[in-house]
Amino acid sequence: MKALVWHDVGKISLEQVPDPVVREPEDAVVRITTSAVCGTDLHYVHGTMPGMRPGTVLGHEAVGVVEEVGPRVRNFNPGDRVVVCSTIACGHCVYCRAGYFSQCDVANPGGPAAGTASFGGPAATGAFDGLQAEFARIPYAHTVLVPIPPGVSDEQAVMVSDIFPTGWFGARLAEVGNGDVVVVLGAGPVGQLAALAARMQGAGRVLIVDGNADRLETARLQNAETIDYTAEDPVAAVKDLTGGIGADRVIEAVGIEALSPESASPGDAPAKALNWAVEMVDKAGTIGIVGVYPPGFDTFPLGTAMNRNLTVKAGNCDHRRYAPRLLSKIATGGADPTTVLTQQEDLPHVIDAYQAFDRREPGWTKVVLELG
Repeated sequence: MKALVWHDVGKISLEQVPDPVVREPEDAVVRITTSAVCGTDLHYVHGTMPGMRPGTVLGHEAVGVVEEVGPRVRNFNPGDRVVVCSTIACGHCVYCRAGYFSQCDVANPGGPAAGTASFGGPAATGAFDGLQAEFARIPYAHTVLVPIPPGVSDEQAVMVSDIFPTGWFGARLAEVGNGDVVVVLGAGPVGQLAALAARMQGAGRVLIVDGNADRLETARLQNAETIDYTAEDPVAAVKDLTGGIGADRVIEAVGIEALSPESASPGDAPAKALNWAVEMVDKAGTIGIVGVYPPGFDTFPLGTAMNRNLTVKAGNCDHRRYAPRLLSKIATGGADPTTVLTQQEDLPHVIDAYQAFDRREPGWTKVVLELG
């Protein structure tokens, strides 16, 4: 089969690799019909998130059709249309049973203390082959796969593989409630869907901060109030727009890409977005962090946060917890996450798509790969 393979920092290629097979009783093989390119994939290509193993298939967002199931997969049959959750969970450990699928005690080969297991990532996440391929082996398929309701398109469903649940999770972490003024840092795909999720969870106003004019225009089309940090101080702008008070909630959806300009490496300086979040939220406000930070990043304005009685929550999304209900919302017309979808490419053009997405060219907010 064809797959996008990571070889070294800055070196990826589309090539033929062996077809996946069922290896464990809880495995399934899925024929991928639609995948996507995510900002996290760029972290692996850039080397920002270290520990990638040469030969790993990239990608952690996909929908497809079940081809084969192991003997312990009793809830799916060949031919079923499914979403593949981007994080991998066993479904039966104490954390999975409590809904904390990203902290599964079993799925990561590194053991219970290793943290989140996911597709297409580094050794720390289990080094599982990813989903930018024609077929994929899905471990713990009874949990990781979610059936797609009738009437939901592949393009809608693939947004539920990662970014729509992540945006929803960010709003939950920030404790968004009725009437809240919410600031979303980052108008990329996750930030855009975090803004949608905040409105769905009751926000009265949603402000979104970015420096990319194309992405800010997309946010305006969703009725978010936009702030261009290249044209004005975002903290001052938030204060001005809120009568000097600040936001009730902030969702940080940027991560390590938002380093201070003077920073040479993740350990050298604080990320701008974290400082902005702490400064623009009101006293006793709440910050939810879903932007990706690598292990070893240890700079945060803790003193300021403590002295302002802020609540700060962060984490990897428990995708399996939110995917079924978000698919149901889409199926009933309660949400359409494809508003962030700007490009559709096929697998043979995936390298070009990565490059355009990396350059943040106009019209390249979210890229979906059509495979079949």
